[in-house]
Amino acid sequence: MAPVIDITEARTHVFERCPALPARDLPFRAAIGCVLAGPVVAGEDVPPFANSAVDGYAVRAASVQAAPVELPVVGEVAAGAATDHVLQLGEAIRIMTGAPVPAGADAIVMVEDTERLDGGSRVRVLRPVASGAAVRAVGDDIPVGTPLYEPGTMITPTIAAVLASVNAAVVSVVPRVRVAVLSTGDELIDDGGPLQPGQIRESNRTMLHGLVAAAGCEAIDLGVVRDDEAELERVLREAAATCDAVVTSGGVSMGDYDVVKAVLSRIADMRWMQIAIKPAKPFAFGLLDAGDGRAVPIFGLPGNPVSSMVSFELLARPALRQMAGHRSPQRPFVRAIADDGLSRQPDGKIHYQRVFAEFGADGRVHVRTVGAQGSHQLAATSMANAIAEVPDGDGVEAGGSVGTMLLWVG
Repeated sequence: MAPVIDITEARTHVFERCPALPARDLPFRAAIGCVLAGPVVAGEDVPPFANSAVDGYAVRAASVQAAPVELPVVGEVAAGAATDHVLQLGEAIRIMTGAPVPAGADAIVMVEDTERLDGGSRVRVLRPVASGAAVRAVGDDIPVGTPLYEPGTMITPTIAAVLASVNAAVVSVVPRVRVAVLSTGDELIDDGGPLQPGQIRESNRTMLHGLVAAAGCEAIDLGVVRDDEAELERVLREAAATCDAVVTSGGVSMGDYDVVKAVLSRIADMRWMQIAIKPAKPFAFGLLDAGDGRAVPIFGLPGNPVSSMVSFELLARPALRQMAGHRSPQRPFVRAIADDGLSRQPDGKIHYQRVFAEFGADGRVHVRTVGAQGSHQLAATSMANAIAEVPDGDGVEAGGSVGTMLLWVG
């Protein structure tokens, strides 16, 4: 029987074998959610020309220092247009937000500080403005040559907008991790039909597919594989050939005879672990030769649904995020206040209790149990948005502090 190890040893073993994927060039829109593999430097000024920050009138500041004054309106320029007229002292040009500042102008008077006269052919400027007022200079946001983002930066929609603005059409990124997700067992059905004796409805694969996708990976659903060693081997080898990682659930307990254990022990370099945690004590991890020089990680999660979810969060998710190039692959971890306490008995294990977390009036994160903590009781766990790490002992008293991993934000 394998010795019981602590969670740190298990994490170290897994993370050391899940390096970041090789970089790939992608169009910036397709790269949203990916992590940069190289730096980005601005190749253009933003804005590329001086433009108006407001709707109003382009003037020479010297023309309106004695305001209120009346000026002839000698033209109009909208966003996306331009004018060839060189503004002279004592003239004004009607201008819209974002439009190029006409040559000769050095300030914009807001429309709120003006009055239209003679149907718009003249304007009364009510207040003086300083040179440069409401003018966005060339490169005011980003001067050309500015280092923008370092490797390891995740491309958010806002960052993608910046990439678009400097014409960084293609960027080097760590690609999304393609993860095959499958369930095994003759007892599993997912066709909506009536249950026969001994059958249960598939749920782990549904949950894990969603968790993989929520981690920013590309989840590939391989369905339910029946208890047939030849068929399972075929599916696993095809998954390794086409994906970057494989996630399975069930058949990892010590002493179990299961097709998953039989097949993986034969075709992959596996480690079957017993971890000093509750739930999710059994866990398997290994590498399967993909036949193209790659060693594809395989995560063997426990079959009980809550154990499967906790095991994924503690070990598989951060490893997959590391493969995707994230500098901080772990979930946010905070010290929270256990409002009602979190009970347990000493057993030599860390207990990962599912809790509901929210900010209190004191600005601290507060948690309370979601109820049933059995490894098979997924309904209660489904209401959790955090996992409290309760160390070995008698639990946490009401009002006590507990380390908490936050699962969902917003």
